[in-house]
Amino acid sequence: MKRFDSHTLGIEQGELVLFSDFQPGGDMWTGKGDRIVRRRVVFSKAFRKAPSVMVNLSMWDTDHATNTRMDLHADNITERGFDVVFQTWGDTRVARIRVGWTAMGMLHEDDDWELY
Repeated sequence: MKRFDSHTLGIEQGELVLFSDFQPGGDMWTGKGDRIVRRRVVFSKAFRKAPSVMVNLSMWDTDHATNTRMDLHADNITERGFDVVFQTWGDTRVARIRVGWTAMGMLHEDDDWELY
């Protein structure tokens, strides 16, 4: 559990198309086996410490004839950003993925100072 002191709480949200592989015949649509996509998200302003980050699917376009398998998570979370990671495996065919995200954490204050 993260405990927020008396600092200002910052919340930033966004959405991004992680990939669109259907028309160009990309690997998520045509490939088989383990496949992974990793995209960096940079916050508009740095948090004081690494925030809590939640990611969610906001659009999921898959082939109905194959099994639907996926893993979606945030990785490498820092004060300045994080990686969105989408992974699939087997015969799953994914045409497009859009991901929403929310980051919550402490922000720097104008009167913050550190002795050391």
